[in-house]
Amino acid sequence: MARDNQYVLDLLQQNGMVSDDQVAAARSLVEESPVRISVIDALINMKAVSEDDITNLLAQEYGMEVIDLSNYVIPPEVIEALPADLAVTYNVVPVMKHDELLTVAMADPSAMDTVDALRYRLGCDVEAVVAPQKQIEQVIDANYRTTTGAMEGLMTQLGEEAGMMESVDNLGTDSEVAGDDDAPIIKLVAGIITDAYRFGASDIHMEPMEKRYRVRYRVDGVLREVDSPPKFLQPNLTSRLKIMARLDITEKRIPQDGRIQINVGDKDIDLRVSSIPTTHGESIVMRILDKSSIQLDVPKLGFYADDMVLVNRILAMPDGIFLVTGPTGSGKTTSLYAFLNTINTVSRKIITVEDPVEYQLPGINQVQVDRYVNMTFAAALRAILRQAPNIVMIGEIRDVETAEIAINAALTGHLVFSTLHTNDAPGAITRLIDMGVKAFLVASAVRAIMAQRLLRRVCKHCAADYTPTETEKHLLGLTDEYVATHTFKKGRGCANCGKTGYRGRIGIYEICMLDNDITSLVYKNEPTQVIRDAARRNGMHSLRDDAMRKAEAGISTLSEVIRVTMMDED
Repeated sequence: MARDNQYVLDLLQQNGMVSDDQVAAARSLVEESPVRISVIDALINMKAVSEDDITNLLAQEYGMEVIDLSNYVIPPEVIEALPADLAVTYNVVPVMKHDELLTVAMADPSAMDTVDALRYRLGCDVEAVVAPQKQIEQVIDANYRTTTGAMEGLMTQLGEEAGMMESVDNLGTDSEVAGDDDAPIIKLVAGIITDAYRFGASDIHMEPMEKRYRVRYRVDGVLREVDSPPKFLQPNLTSRLKIMARLDITEKRIPQDGRIQINVGDKDIDLRVSSIPTTHGESIVMRILDKSSIQLDVPKLGFYADDMVLVNRILAMPDGIFLVTGPTGSGKTTSLYAFLNTINTVSRKIITVEDPVEYQLPGINQVQVDRYVNMTFAAALRAILRQAPNIVMIGEIRDVETAEIAINAALTGHLVFSTLHTNDAPGAITRLIDMGVKAFLVASAVRAIMAQRLLRRVCKHCAADYTPTETEKHLLGLTDEYVATHTFKKGRGCANCGKTGYRGRIGIYEICMLDNDITSLVYKNEPTQVIRDAARRNGMHSLRDDAMRKAEAGISTLSEVIRVTMMDED
């Protein structure tokens, strides 16, 4: 640090801020100190000069602005702009981000090589302001070292033996009632959740193994293992999470579901908690629901112009069923919310039935399914139809009863949105018929079906041209001529993307409109492949087609196309 060198000491003396006698006394303290300190530290301990004085002096000398971080609120998106390893390594914190300019606070304005290094590592312009060292350390501890600091505190306070731990009963009662926020287990749990949120994770997996307790975050659809707590903390962490989710900590034999609300920075986030007994203890998965992150702008979901035309046509329909299909975690709910948000006007009454209600949408009536009081999808759907809605959204069609009520609603003038678990769009037709819905009802009520997946985006900070491998060309059926006329991108891996080469995700879509040709095939109860072939002849882009378009545009990679769409191709 700058304050440890002779240059700073000379500045202090030249400006009359310390006397020769004070410097001599500080040198004596340094020699007598049992731990290694600098002359500058000694002067601060003697109260001959303050850290703020040194900060202001250095800033004035280098013509830099001074910032007080003690009451400065740094938005989470700014914190995310600087990875934790860089913040700790270079002893800086981000304070502001505007377009491609990142402003960082540093204690040593003479270390301009730090700014150059950050520009290179981050791939953007960086400017520096000056802040006191203690304030920078506090911001780093609060925003980047959450889990690590809590873990170190646990090791210090509790030792390496399980016998030195607080009892589970005490953790679940006295600590909770007393509101002891300094309890190390409480700190560790809060740290795990906070770190996951700042990494942009969608899920947190707390998994008991035979000899260890594994923690993984799902980021951009892919699980990453992070520093995990020792095995002996497993029962205490499990109990703490179950208390937060208002689950029964004494019941360890059956699955339980709950919800946690927590504040991270200036944002309130919800977590859906699932606990299930396994061979080596209770496995807990928390799904992070961040209200501020949901994308409600349809054009930003990743539709190309031709698909956007179809979506707009569907949203303008007065009645019928629009199904969105795909596996868990493919973005179906986000798409439905975006569609509802687009058509949510004063002249329309919209009611949803969900399990659970993940995000609250202003101006829309949302109903929560509750099986304990017999409020099933079917029961709720019957009730809300008596509310005379124009548009109905059903979280998922799970059985023939719900499907038939939805179809009757569509045939009586309602526009119905719902989801279904199938691999592709045409497969939803066969799925409904297999449930027990008559083919002529499906043909009469269903207007369109959209299948979707999520591709990881190439990190824009480290994207570079690359040539497809022979394996990729073989699996995708690409010719040498095709490869020669197209440019593909791949991330090299940088601090912004956690060395993965990817940052964020984008949707790929397959939209099947039930025109006269498709409807006649449904009436005849033709198999999925026949319907799919007809839809392709009529212009339907498959998931693979849309994924390839995004790879060709440099948005994603060919390896992502293979990973996400391989099972959807014959």
